[in-house]
Amino acid sequence: MRAWAVGEPGPVEKGSLRFVEKPVPVPGDDELLVHVRACGVCRTDLHVTEGDLPVRRPGVTPGHEVVGAVAGLGAAVRGFAVGDRVGVAWLRRTDGDCVYCLRGAENLCPRSEYTGWDADGGYAEYTTVPAAFAHRLPAGLDDVALAPLLCAGIIGFRALRRASLPPGGRLGLYGFGGSAHLCAQVALAEGATVHVLTRGRAAQRLALELGAASARDAYEAPPEPLDSAILFAPVGDLVPVALRALDRGGVLAVAGIHLSDTPPLHYEDELFYERELRSVTSNTRADAREFLSLAARYGVHATTHTYPLSRAGDALADLKACRFDGAAVLVNDLSGQ
Repeated sequence: MRAWAVGEPGPVEKGSLRFVEKPVPVPGDDELLVHVRACGVCRTDLHVTEGDLPVRRPGVTPGHEVVGAVAGLGAAVRGFAVGDRVGVAWLRRTDGDCVYCLRGAENLCPRSEYTGWDADGGYAEYTTVPAAFAHRLPAGLDDVALAPLLCAGIIGFRALRRASLPPGGRLGLYGFGGSAHLCAQVALAEGATVHVLTRGRAAQRLALELGAASARDAYEAPPEPLDSAILFAPVGDLVPVALRALDRGGVLAVAGIHLSDTPPLHYEDELFYERELRSVTSNTRADAREFLSLAARYGVHATTHTYPLSRAGDALADLKACRFDGAAVLVNDLSGQ
């Protein structure tokens, strides 16, 4: 099969992602073989490709927002059939018996594994997933529309909950890409006032079209103090900016897996009055189920830009350069080749 693989991690525009031939993977006893129909392009894929995240699997195939059809079943799999539509997300496997898993925090499992980092992901014609971590998908949405929900949507939802937004509260979103524009829709549906702080006129326009109360440059102050904020942009310089925008008792959640270094924080200006700074680490399967249910109920929809699978490198380069709003999705253009 044709697949993309990370060679020597480095700038994507210099060819660190290569189009190669790989064998069709053989599912383990507890796994599904999935024929990939669509795969969202996530900033984490860029971090894997460029080496911001350490190499876990040499030559790994990125991609963890996969919508596909079951093409094969491991010997121990029950409850799935060939042809079922499933989703494959970032969290691939946990040990299930550590203290974190037992208390419902499997996202903190020390032996957790991730799609497109520890195992080959969806920038390919086929991938595999443990059946226990495959997601049933809501009807009524096509493959392209669903793909970004499987990471951008799920992580944005967890970040929203981590930000402890009070009912009817004022939420600031720093950065407005694939994850933030889905998170904003959930927050708005639940009655929040949303202020977007981001570079890029296209992203600001999209924010206003979706119902944001304001859209300004990331380094500007929002028009009112914020009860909660989420930092989606992987820019450490924005941490003190967002903290200063919080009202007393406000919470800032940092949603990304990678963040550039933060400058020194000044206690009196940025943390006093019980402002809080929280990180977000992956997600649980319960997060995914709750978000996918709410997304169907609220009509959450991704603004998407499609690329053929054969142009995955271009899609990542365009993501890096902020050449599109919303989310990019790869569609399998290689069927029958």
